[in-house]
Amino acid sequence: MRILLLGEYSNVHATLALGLRRLGHTVTVVSNGDFWKDYPRDIDVSRKEGKLGGIALLLKVVSLLPRLTGYDIVQLINPMFLELKAERIAPIYRFLKKHNKRVVLGAFGMDYYWVKTCTYDKPLRYSDFNIGTHVRTDDVAEKDRRDWLGTPKGRLNEEIATTCDGIVTELYEYDVCYRPLFPEKTQFIPPPIVLPDKPCGQITAVHKPLRLFIGISKGRSRYKGTDIMLAAAKAVKEKYPDDIDLIVANGVPFDEYSRMLDGSDLLMDQLYSYTPGMNALLAMSKGIVVIGGGEPENYEIIHEDRLRPIINVLPSFQSVFEELEKVVLNPTRVVRLKEESVEYVRKHHDYMKVAREYESFYRKLLNNQDT
Repeated sequence: MRILLLGEYSNVHATLALGLRRLGHTVTVVSNGDFWKDYPRDIDVSRKEGKLGGIALLLKVVSLLPRLTGYDIVQLINPMFLELKAERIAPIYRFLKKHNKRVVLGAFGMDYYWVKTCTYDKPLRYSDFNIGTHVRTDDVAEKDRRDWLGTPKGRLNEEIATTCDGIVTELYEYDVCYRPLFPEKTQFIPPPIVLPDKPCGQITAVHKPLRLFIGISKGRSRYKGTDIMLAAAKAVKEKYPDDIDLIVANGVPFDEYSRMLDGSDLLMDQLYSYTPGMNALLAMSKGIVVIGGGEPENYEIIHEDRLRPIINVLPSFQSVFEELEKVVLNPTRVVRLKEESVEYVRKHHDYMKVAREYESFYRKLLNNQDT
């Protein structure tokens, strides 16, 4: 198959491309590298700052369009798959839909259905936009609502979801937002990870003191719950000063983040998630135990009935403190969880396994079109 992967989040498309190419497919990745993360791509569509940057990008994309035709599959990372206004992206999407066989929408992150469903329907016990029946009103949540609800971005998302040929969800949270509305075209496929040849650091032992890592994103700490995570970690560190070495990466570039993470025993991930995302899975592939989203639904959707490598926490200071204290008081438990973490990623997220799942889904879409 000829496959075009448009846009990038957390190295998903670049990693998927590696697997699909090994399966014999011709794959082109067109993206901005996910901004400063600068992930690999075949054609760069980064935008320079300012209005002139937007005009230059639009002209570049228009000049590229003849090369973005005749593909068997076009997969979009998100409705906003280019750094352009939704009004500019809409005709580009329609062109791609007309001049390629199948178009797939990725439900991999922030979009209209995620914002709307979590704000109004609330199928999740907690999320970026709700805690139980309470709607979150922090600045970032409110900004995302203004961006997506009743706006051109939201309408673009609705158009693409309605008219595309397939929708891929990579986390349980996104699946519950799309599947009820588009049951026939929605397919869950977990994120792809290239496992290291050997895990970083010690798998069969833990450090003394335990190395606990937390990354802070500028401006999104409260939104993602890392403010609560960090406060709980500091409280446990204060109570057990000789048992924890707390490593904080505050707004550092991705390469530096990765170097600081290597050799850690534990990673404190997002507080309001049910499932591990790409950063958490990368850590797990290295034998680092994740404290974050490991709800029962995460294991159910991938049919995992044995492995439980993630230390699941609820969105509260007390829950994080208690779970972290349990680890400090029983550090030998971390060794088992390290081993399970690597096994879990290898079993469910190995990039070749995931690429085969995509291959099967793509072939199904093409067969449906041809009949």
